[in-house]
Amino acid sequence: MSESLFQSANLALSSPVISISELNRIARERLESAFPLCWICGEVSNIVYASSGHVYFSLKDANAQVRCVMFRNRAQLLGWRLQNGQHIEARVLVTLYEARGDFQLNVETARKAGVGNLYEKFLLLKDKLQREGLFAAESKRPLPSYPSQIGIVTSLQAAALRDVLTTLRRRAPQVTIILYPTPVQGEGAADRIADAVRSASARRECDILILCRGGGSLEDLWAFNDETLARAIRASAIPVISGIGHETDFTIADFVADQRAPTPTAAAELAAPEQAALQSRLDQLGALRDRWWRQTTEQRYQLLDTLSLRLQPPAQRFAQKRGELLNLRRRMDSGLRQSAMVGRHRLADLTQRLLLARPDTGRLAQRLGALVPRLHGEWQRKLSDKSAQLAQIAVSLDHLNPHAVLARGYSIVTDETGNILRDTLSLEPSDRIKVTFHSGHAQATVTTVSKPTKNDG
Repeated sequence: MSESLFQSANLALSSPVISISELNRIARERLESAFPLCWICGEVSNIVYASSGHVYFSLKDANAQVRCVMFRNRAQLLGWRLQNGQHIEARVLVTLYEARGDFQLNVETARKAGVGNLYEKFLLLKDKLQREGLFAAESKRPLPSYPSQIGIVTSLQAAALRDVLTTLRRRAPQVTIILYPTPVQGEGAADRIADAVRSASARRECDILILCRGGGSLEDLWAFNDETLARAIRASAIPVISGIGHETDFTIADFVADQRAPTPTAAAELAAPEQAALQSRLDQLGALRDRWWRQTTEQRYQLLDTLSLRLQPPAQRFAQKRGELLNLRRRMDSGLRQSAMVGRHRLADLTQRLLLARPDTGRLAQRLGALVPRLHGEWQRKLSDKSAQLAQIAVSLDHLNPHAVLARGYSIVTDETGNILRDTLSLEPSDRIKVTFHSGHAQATVTTVSKPTKNDG
C-alpha cells in the first residue's frame, strides 16, 4: 500500500511545478483512498469543545499521538461527553487538513475502551435468541387493561424506583405494588434478576411485572444483556414490561419482554391506566347505561299501552267473531243465489241460440232433389258442346295433315340430309334428292336446274 502511495506521489511530482494547495489535495486523496475506515484506540488529551459544536482532541499512546476532530453532527449522536484521560476506541477516517497540511483523523464515532467486546457479545446473543424466536411478535402477551397488582423488579436504592412509584401513585392509587428487590448492576446481578422474575412468576400475585433500571453506560446495563435472564422473562407466566435506561438504550431484556418502554416512568404509565381516565370512562359508561335504561323503559311502557288497547274481554271477542261469521254466511248465501240465477239465464240463452242454429233437413232435402236434375241437364249440355268442338278440331287437323295433301297428288322433296326443298336455289345438277309420295318414295338425281327469276311469284 505504501509503495503504491509513493509511486502515485512520484507521478504527481514528476509533472511541472505544482502549488501547495494541489500538493495537499493530492496527499489527502491518496491518504483517504489508501486507508479505509478503521478502529483505533488511545487516550484522549488536549480536548477542546468549540462554539461551533465540533470537538478537537488528540489520541495518544506511550510512543505517539495524532490530532483528531469529531464534527458537530457526529458529536451530537455520541450520547456521552469526551474528557481528557479517557481511553476510547474510535472509528476514524485517515485524512489531511489541506489548509494547514496537518495529518489528522476524522472521528465518525467512539466508544469507551472495552465496550467493543461487550457490544460484540450483545450482537451475538441478540442474533442467537432472535433465531430461536424469543423476540417473535406472535409470542408476546397482551398487557391486562385493568391490573389490580403490579410487581416491580429493581434495586431498593434505584432512583428510577422512586419515579415509578410516584407515577403509579398519581395514575392508579388503587393498584397494589409488590416489590421484588434485587441488585441491577455488578457481578451476579443478572442471575439474581432472573431469580426475581422466576419467583414473581411462581407466586402469581401480580398481573404485570416491571423490570426497572435507570440509565447508564453499556457496562452499567450489562446485567440485562444476559441469556439466563432473557429465558426467564420469556418463560414468565406474567406479562413483563422492560423499563431500562433511556430511550436510546436497548438491551436483550427489551427485545424479549412483552412490552418495551423507553424509560422506567413510561413503563409505569404503560402498566397502569390513569385513574382520572378510568373514572371518566366509567362516568361515560354510566351515562350510557342510564340513557339506555330510560329509553328501554319508555319503549316498554308504550308497548304495554298498545297491547292494553288491543286486549278485549272474551265475551266481547266471541260476539264480534260470531257477528263476522253470520255476515260471511249471509254473503255466501247471496253469492250462491246470484250464481244460480246467472247460470239459469245463461242456460236459457244458449238453448235459444241452439234452436236458432239447428238446420231444416226436410227443406234442404227438397232443395237438393230440385238441384240434381238441373245438375244432370247442365252436365249433358256441357258434354254436347265439348263433343262438337272436338269434332271441329279433328276436321281442321285433317285439313292440315301433310299426308292428306299428298293424297291429292302432291309430293315432298328433300335433300340428302332430309331438309325440305321449297325452291331450286340450293340445287345443282347431279344433286341427289328424295321424293316422298302419298304412298312410298323415290330417289332421284337432278339433271337440270331452272333458277327462279324476278318475275316468278
